[in-house]
Amino acid sequence: MSRQDFRWKPRPALAGAPLYLHPWLIDPGSLTARIVARCNRFQVQVLCEKRARPFSDERPLIGLPAGRHAWVREVLLVADGIPVVFAHSILAPRDLRGAWHMARAIGSRPLGAALFADPGILRGPLSAARLTAAHPLHRHAAAAVAATLPTLWGRRSRFCRQDRPLLVTEVFLPGIARL
Repeated sequence: MSRQDFRWKPRPALAGAPLYLHPWLIDPGSLTARIVARCNRFQVQVLCEKRARPFSDERPLIGLPAGRHAWVREVLLVADGIPVVFAHSILAPRDLRGAWHMARAIGSRPLGAALFADPGILRGPLSAARLTAAHPLHRHAAAAVAATLPTLWGRRSRFCRQDRPLLVTEVFLPGIARL
């Protein structure tokens, strides 16, 4: 994996991203609400909720020591039957009993709706990255849709509740172009 493929950059640094993706990559609001407003039928397809090793660049963002597992949730956001976003969220497992207890029972409801409904949750700045097939998030997204995918773009930000972080990464699938 080249350095370019895993370097998350501040949102103004979108050089190379297709123009139709720019509004999606920089919008600080709820991605779920934005998708819902552009489709007739919205669905969250839960792929996994489990303990797993976070990617090396994620661990420091949630304050997790090396070698420790995170709680990982991966879902597809589906608009009118077409997967448009692969979402990957992680937090320290201890926070499932504390600040992020609602994450344990979210099920197929959109996490974004819960995040933006609670005024006690603060969102940090967005960053964006180009994800080639060598990037693990690209591989997870491709496996989720059982397809070979072109280079993808993603965004991520850290949410804090009671000073405890939750990292949310959203990878835009080709279907997003139709919205």
